[in-house]
Amino acid sequence: MRMRPTLSWTPTEELPPGTTDLAPVANVLSSGGVLVLSGAGISTESGIPDYRGEGGSLSRHTPMTYQDFIGSAQARRRYWARSHLGWRTFGRARPNAGHRAVAAFGRHGLLSGVITQNVDGLHQASGSKGVVELHGSLDRVVCLSCGAFSPRRELARRLEETNAGFEPVAGGINPDGDADLTDEQVGDFRVVPCSICGGILKPDVVFFGEAVPSRRVEYCRELVREASSLLVLGSSLTVMSGLRFVRQAAQAGKPVLIVNRDPTRGDRHAVTRVALPLGTALTTVAGRLDIPVEGPTATSVEP
Repeated sequence: MRMRPTLSWTPTEELPPGTTDLAPVANVLSSGGVLVLSGAGISTESGIPDYRGEGGSLSRHTPMTYQDFIGSAQARRRYWARSHLGWRTFGRARPNAGHRAVAAFGRHGLLSGVITQNVDGLHQASGSKGVVELHGSLDRVVCLSCGAFSPRRELARRLEETNAGFEPVAGGINPDGDADLTDEQVGDFRVVPCSICGGILKPDVVFFGEAVPSRRVEYCRELVREASSLLVLGSSLTVMSGLRFVRQAAQAGKPVLIVNRDPTRGDRHAVTRVALPLGTALTTVAGRLDIPVEGPTATSVEP
């Protein structure tokens, strides 16, 4: 069953205010066994906007839905034109201090795992191991007919060759990796088919309105069961794909801590919400725990 797209959330109850006290976060990390659940907010300091924060992309951009993508050739043309242009910028993004701090916590044995709702690959680029990509990754492409996977860089090369001279100026880049283009800018952009069977190609990501694969969900549920606590980083938890793990942890009596500047749909399940920028918050916590955070790395997602 596919989920109904949820693009916004409005609190229906008074939520506890955020705090700047990082002591609870440092305390749970020092005890180990922490499962991290990250969202778009951890990548904003890498130049990738989030969906719902101040200036978030939903104020000017409606993400592609699964139903539109599979049901309309024009929608696919529009998506791939925007995504092809966005990939040039998106693929050059570098991990920021927040990603590097998470990787440092992992190296020091404080984490039981990392689940990310992001499709940017920046946790892995920063050195985190065993990251579960809940919504997939933009660096892979899948054929909807034969199921074959291929690297995004291969598709980028084919699209470049097929659309020589396609150089519109984008109005912005979005968390799902596509660029803001008008229909006039998309023009007659040509989409390429699967090189094996001629089928429709789709990025290996979970679109709005598409269900996360059940085996992946169950694996994440197992990670929650094994964890001592859940630390949410930069997610509004608007969509159920992430919120369900917060609810599961809370129902099991495991502490849920959130670092997010704005209120979230999971606040009522959390013992605290720290309203600070993630890079600052996580490097401060690392300093309190005497854990060095490595400087910027040259590794990135390959365009």
